[in-house]
Amino acid sequence: MSFDPDRLLRRLFDAAVAAADPARIVPPHRPPPPAGRTVVVGAGRPAAATAAAADAAWPASAPLSGLVVTRYGHGGAAGRIDVVEAAHPVPDDPGRQAAERILALAQGLGPDDLLLCLISGGGSALLSLPAAGISHADKQAVTRALLNSGAAIAEINCVRKHISAIKGGRLAQAAGGARVLALAISDVPGDDPSVIASGPTVPDPTTRQQAEAILRRHGITPQAAVADWLARPEAETPKPGDAAFARVETRVIARPVASLLAAAEEARAAGVTPLVLGDALEGEAREAARALAGMALGCRRHGLPLAPPCVLLSGGELTVTHDGQGRGGPNAEFALALAVALDGAPGIHAIACDTDGIDGSEDNAGAAIGPDTLARARAAGVEVAAALDRHDSYGAFAALGALVTTGPTRTNVNDFRAILITAAAG
Repeated sequence: MSFDPDRLLRRLFDAAVAAADPARIVPPHRPPPPAGRTVVVGAGRPAAATAAAADAAWPASAPLSGLVVTRYGHGGAAGRIDVVEAAHPVPDDPGRQAAERILALAQGLGPDDLLLCLISGGGSALLSLPAAGISHADKQAVTRALLNSGAAIAEINCVRKHISAIKGGRLAQAAGGARVLALAISDVPGDDPSVIASGPTVPDPTTRQQAEAILRRHGITPQAAVADWLARPEAETPKPGDAAFARVETRVIARPVASLLAAAEEARAAGVTPLVLGDALEGEAREAARALAGMALGCRRHGLPLAPPCVLLSGGELTVTHDGQGRGGPNAEFALALAVALDGAPGIHAIACDTDGIDGSEDNAGAAIGPDTLARARAAGVEVAAALDRHDSYGAFAALGALVTTGPTRTNVNDFRAILITAAAG
């Protein structure tokens, strides 16, 4: 069966995104209206879309109000629910103000009321309310240092939870006796609800001592106010078994693996055999690229683990240990490092994109490569090795016209990577 490799790869990515569309995944989890009020709160890059889906699914005759916060450019109308835009990944003042309002909404509820929480990736930065004694500037500085350190998302969120007044279960704690239902879209390896958006409605199994150890491990010296707070017992988050969670339910309604399986079905329909390598790949983007390049070359040369035509699918969250140079997120860096590792091998094409449409802090979702990528780079005067060294994957792919730009998808189940091997070695 013949197909265009680039178009097929884009169809696989689109299928992965569609599987996590809030309009599809939120309505089946709509609870019955309570005797009292229903207040919707939420945070994350898909927050406006999940709020709009919740509003559309809610009976017109039942009272509904609330507030969600999303990233700049990811907003939209959500009916009876207010939407605020704020900065991501480093929090800003609109995000802090929105978090204050959300906490106040939770605190105003009673036992007959329902707090419907819409939690998704990006919520850790967007729902930013520093703990007592910590300034917003202090929290911004810690966030920047963690993002540039190469720390895994679970490590970053452990620290975030312990310097927050709303994350790490504290939002549920604030709701008092109200029923709390949290609907979460997972963007983290393992789909742990306590890690998704730093678990504002979930008991936190991590400790403040672990948060301190993470900062030390990554060579980060926190501001004095942060260090002082982490040394205090009050910095500890509510744990499993805490009475605050007696009326709290959390459901993960979209998972990265479901999106990978949707892409796999699309590949089969095109006559291509898929292999899902996992939804929880972590580590440095360029190291992952070298490993997956080796697997792709094995398929092409030896038919192992699959004979072409085949596609290797993977998800998770890769990182870039950044020194401040260049532009480009982990997906574009993965793609550029993959092109280098494949060294122009015929018959291998790939796409690497973030399912939210934003690769790190840039305006692209990711990038695509083919057998001609390095040759085109040489013709364009792009020094690929130098671009990798300064983490300028965005600049390299922009010069080649190979960035994948989708705009905000209004969902987020993390990274999506597909390596397509079209033919065996001759």
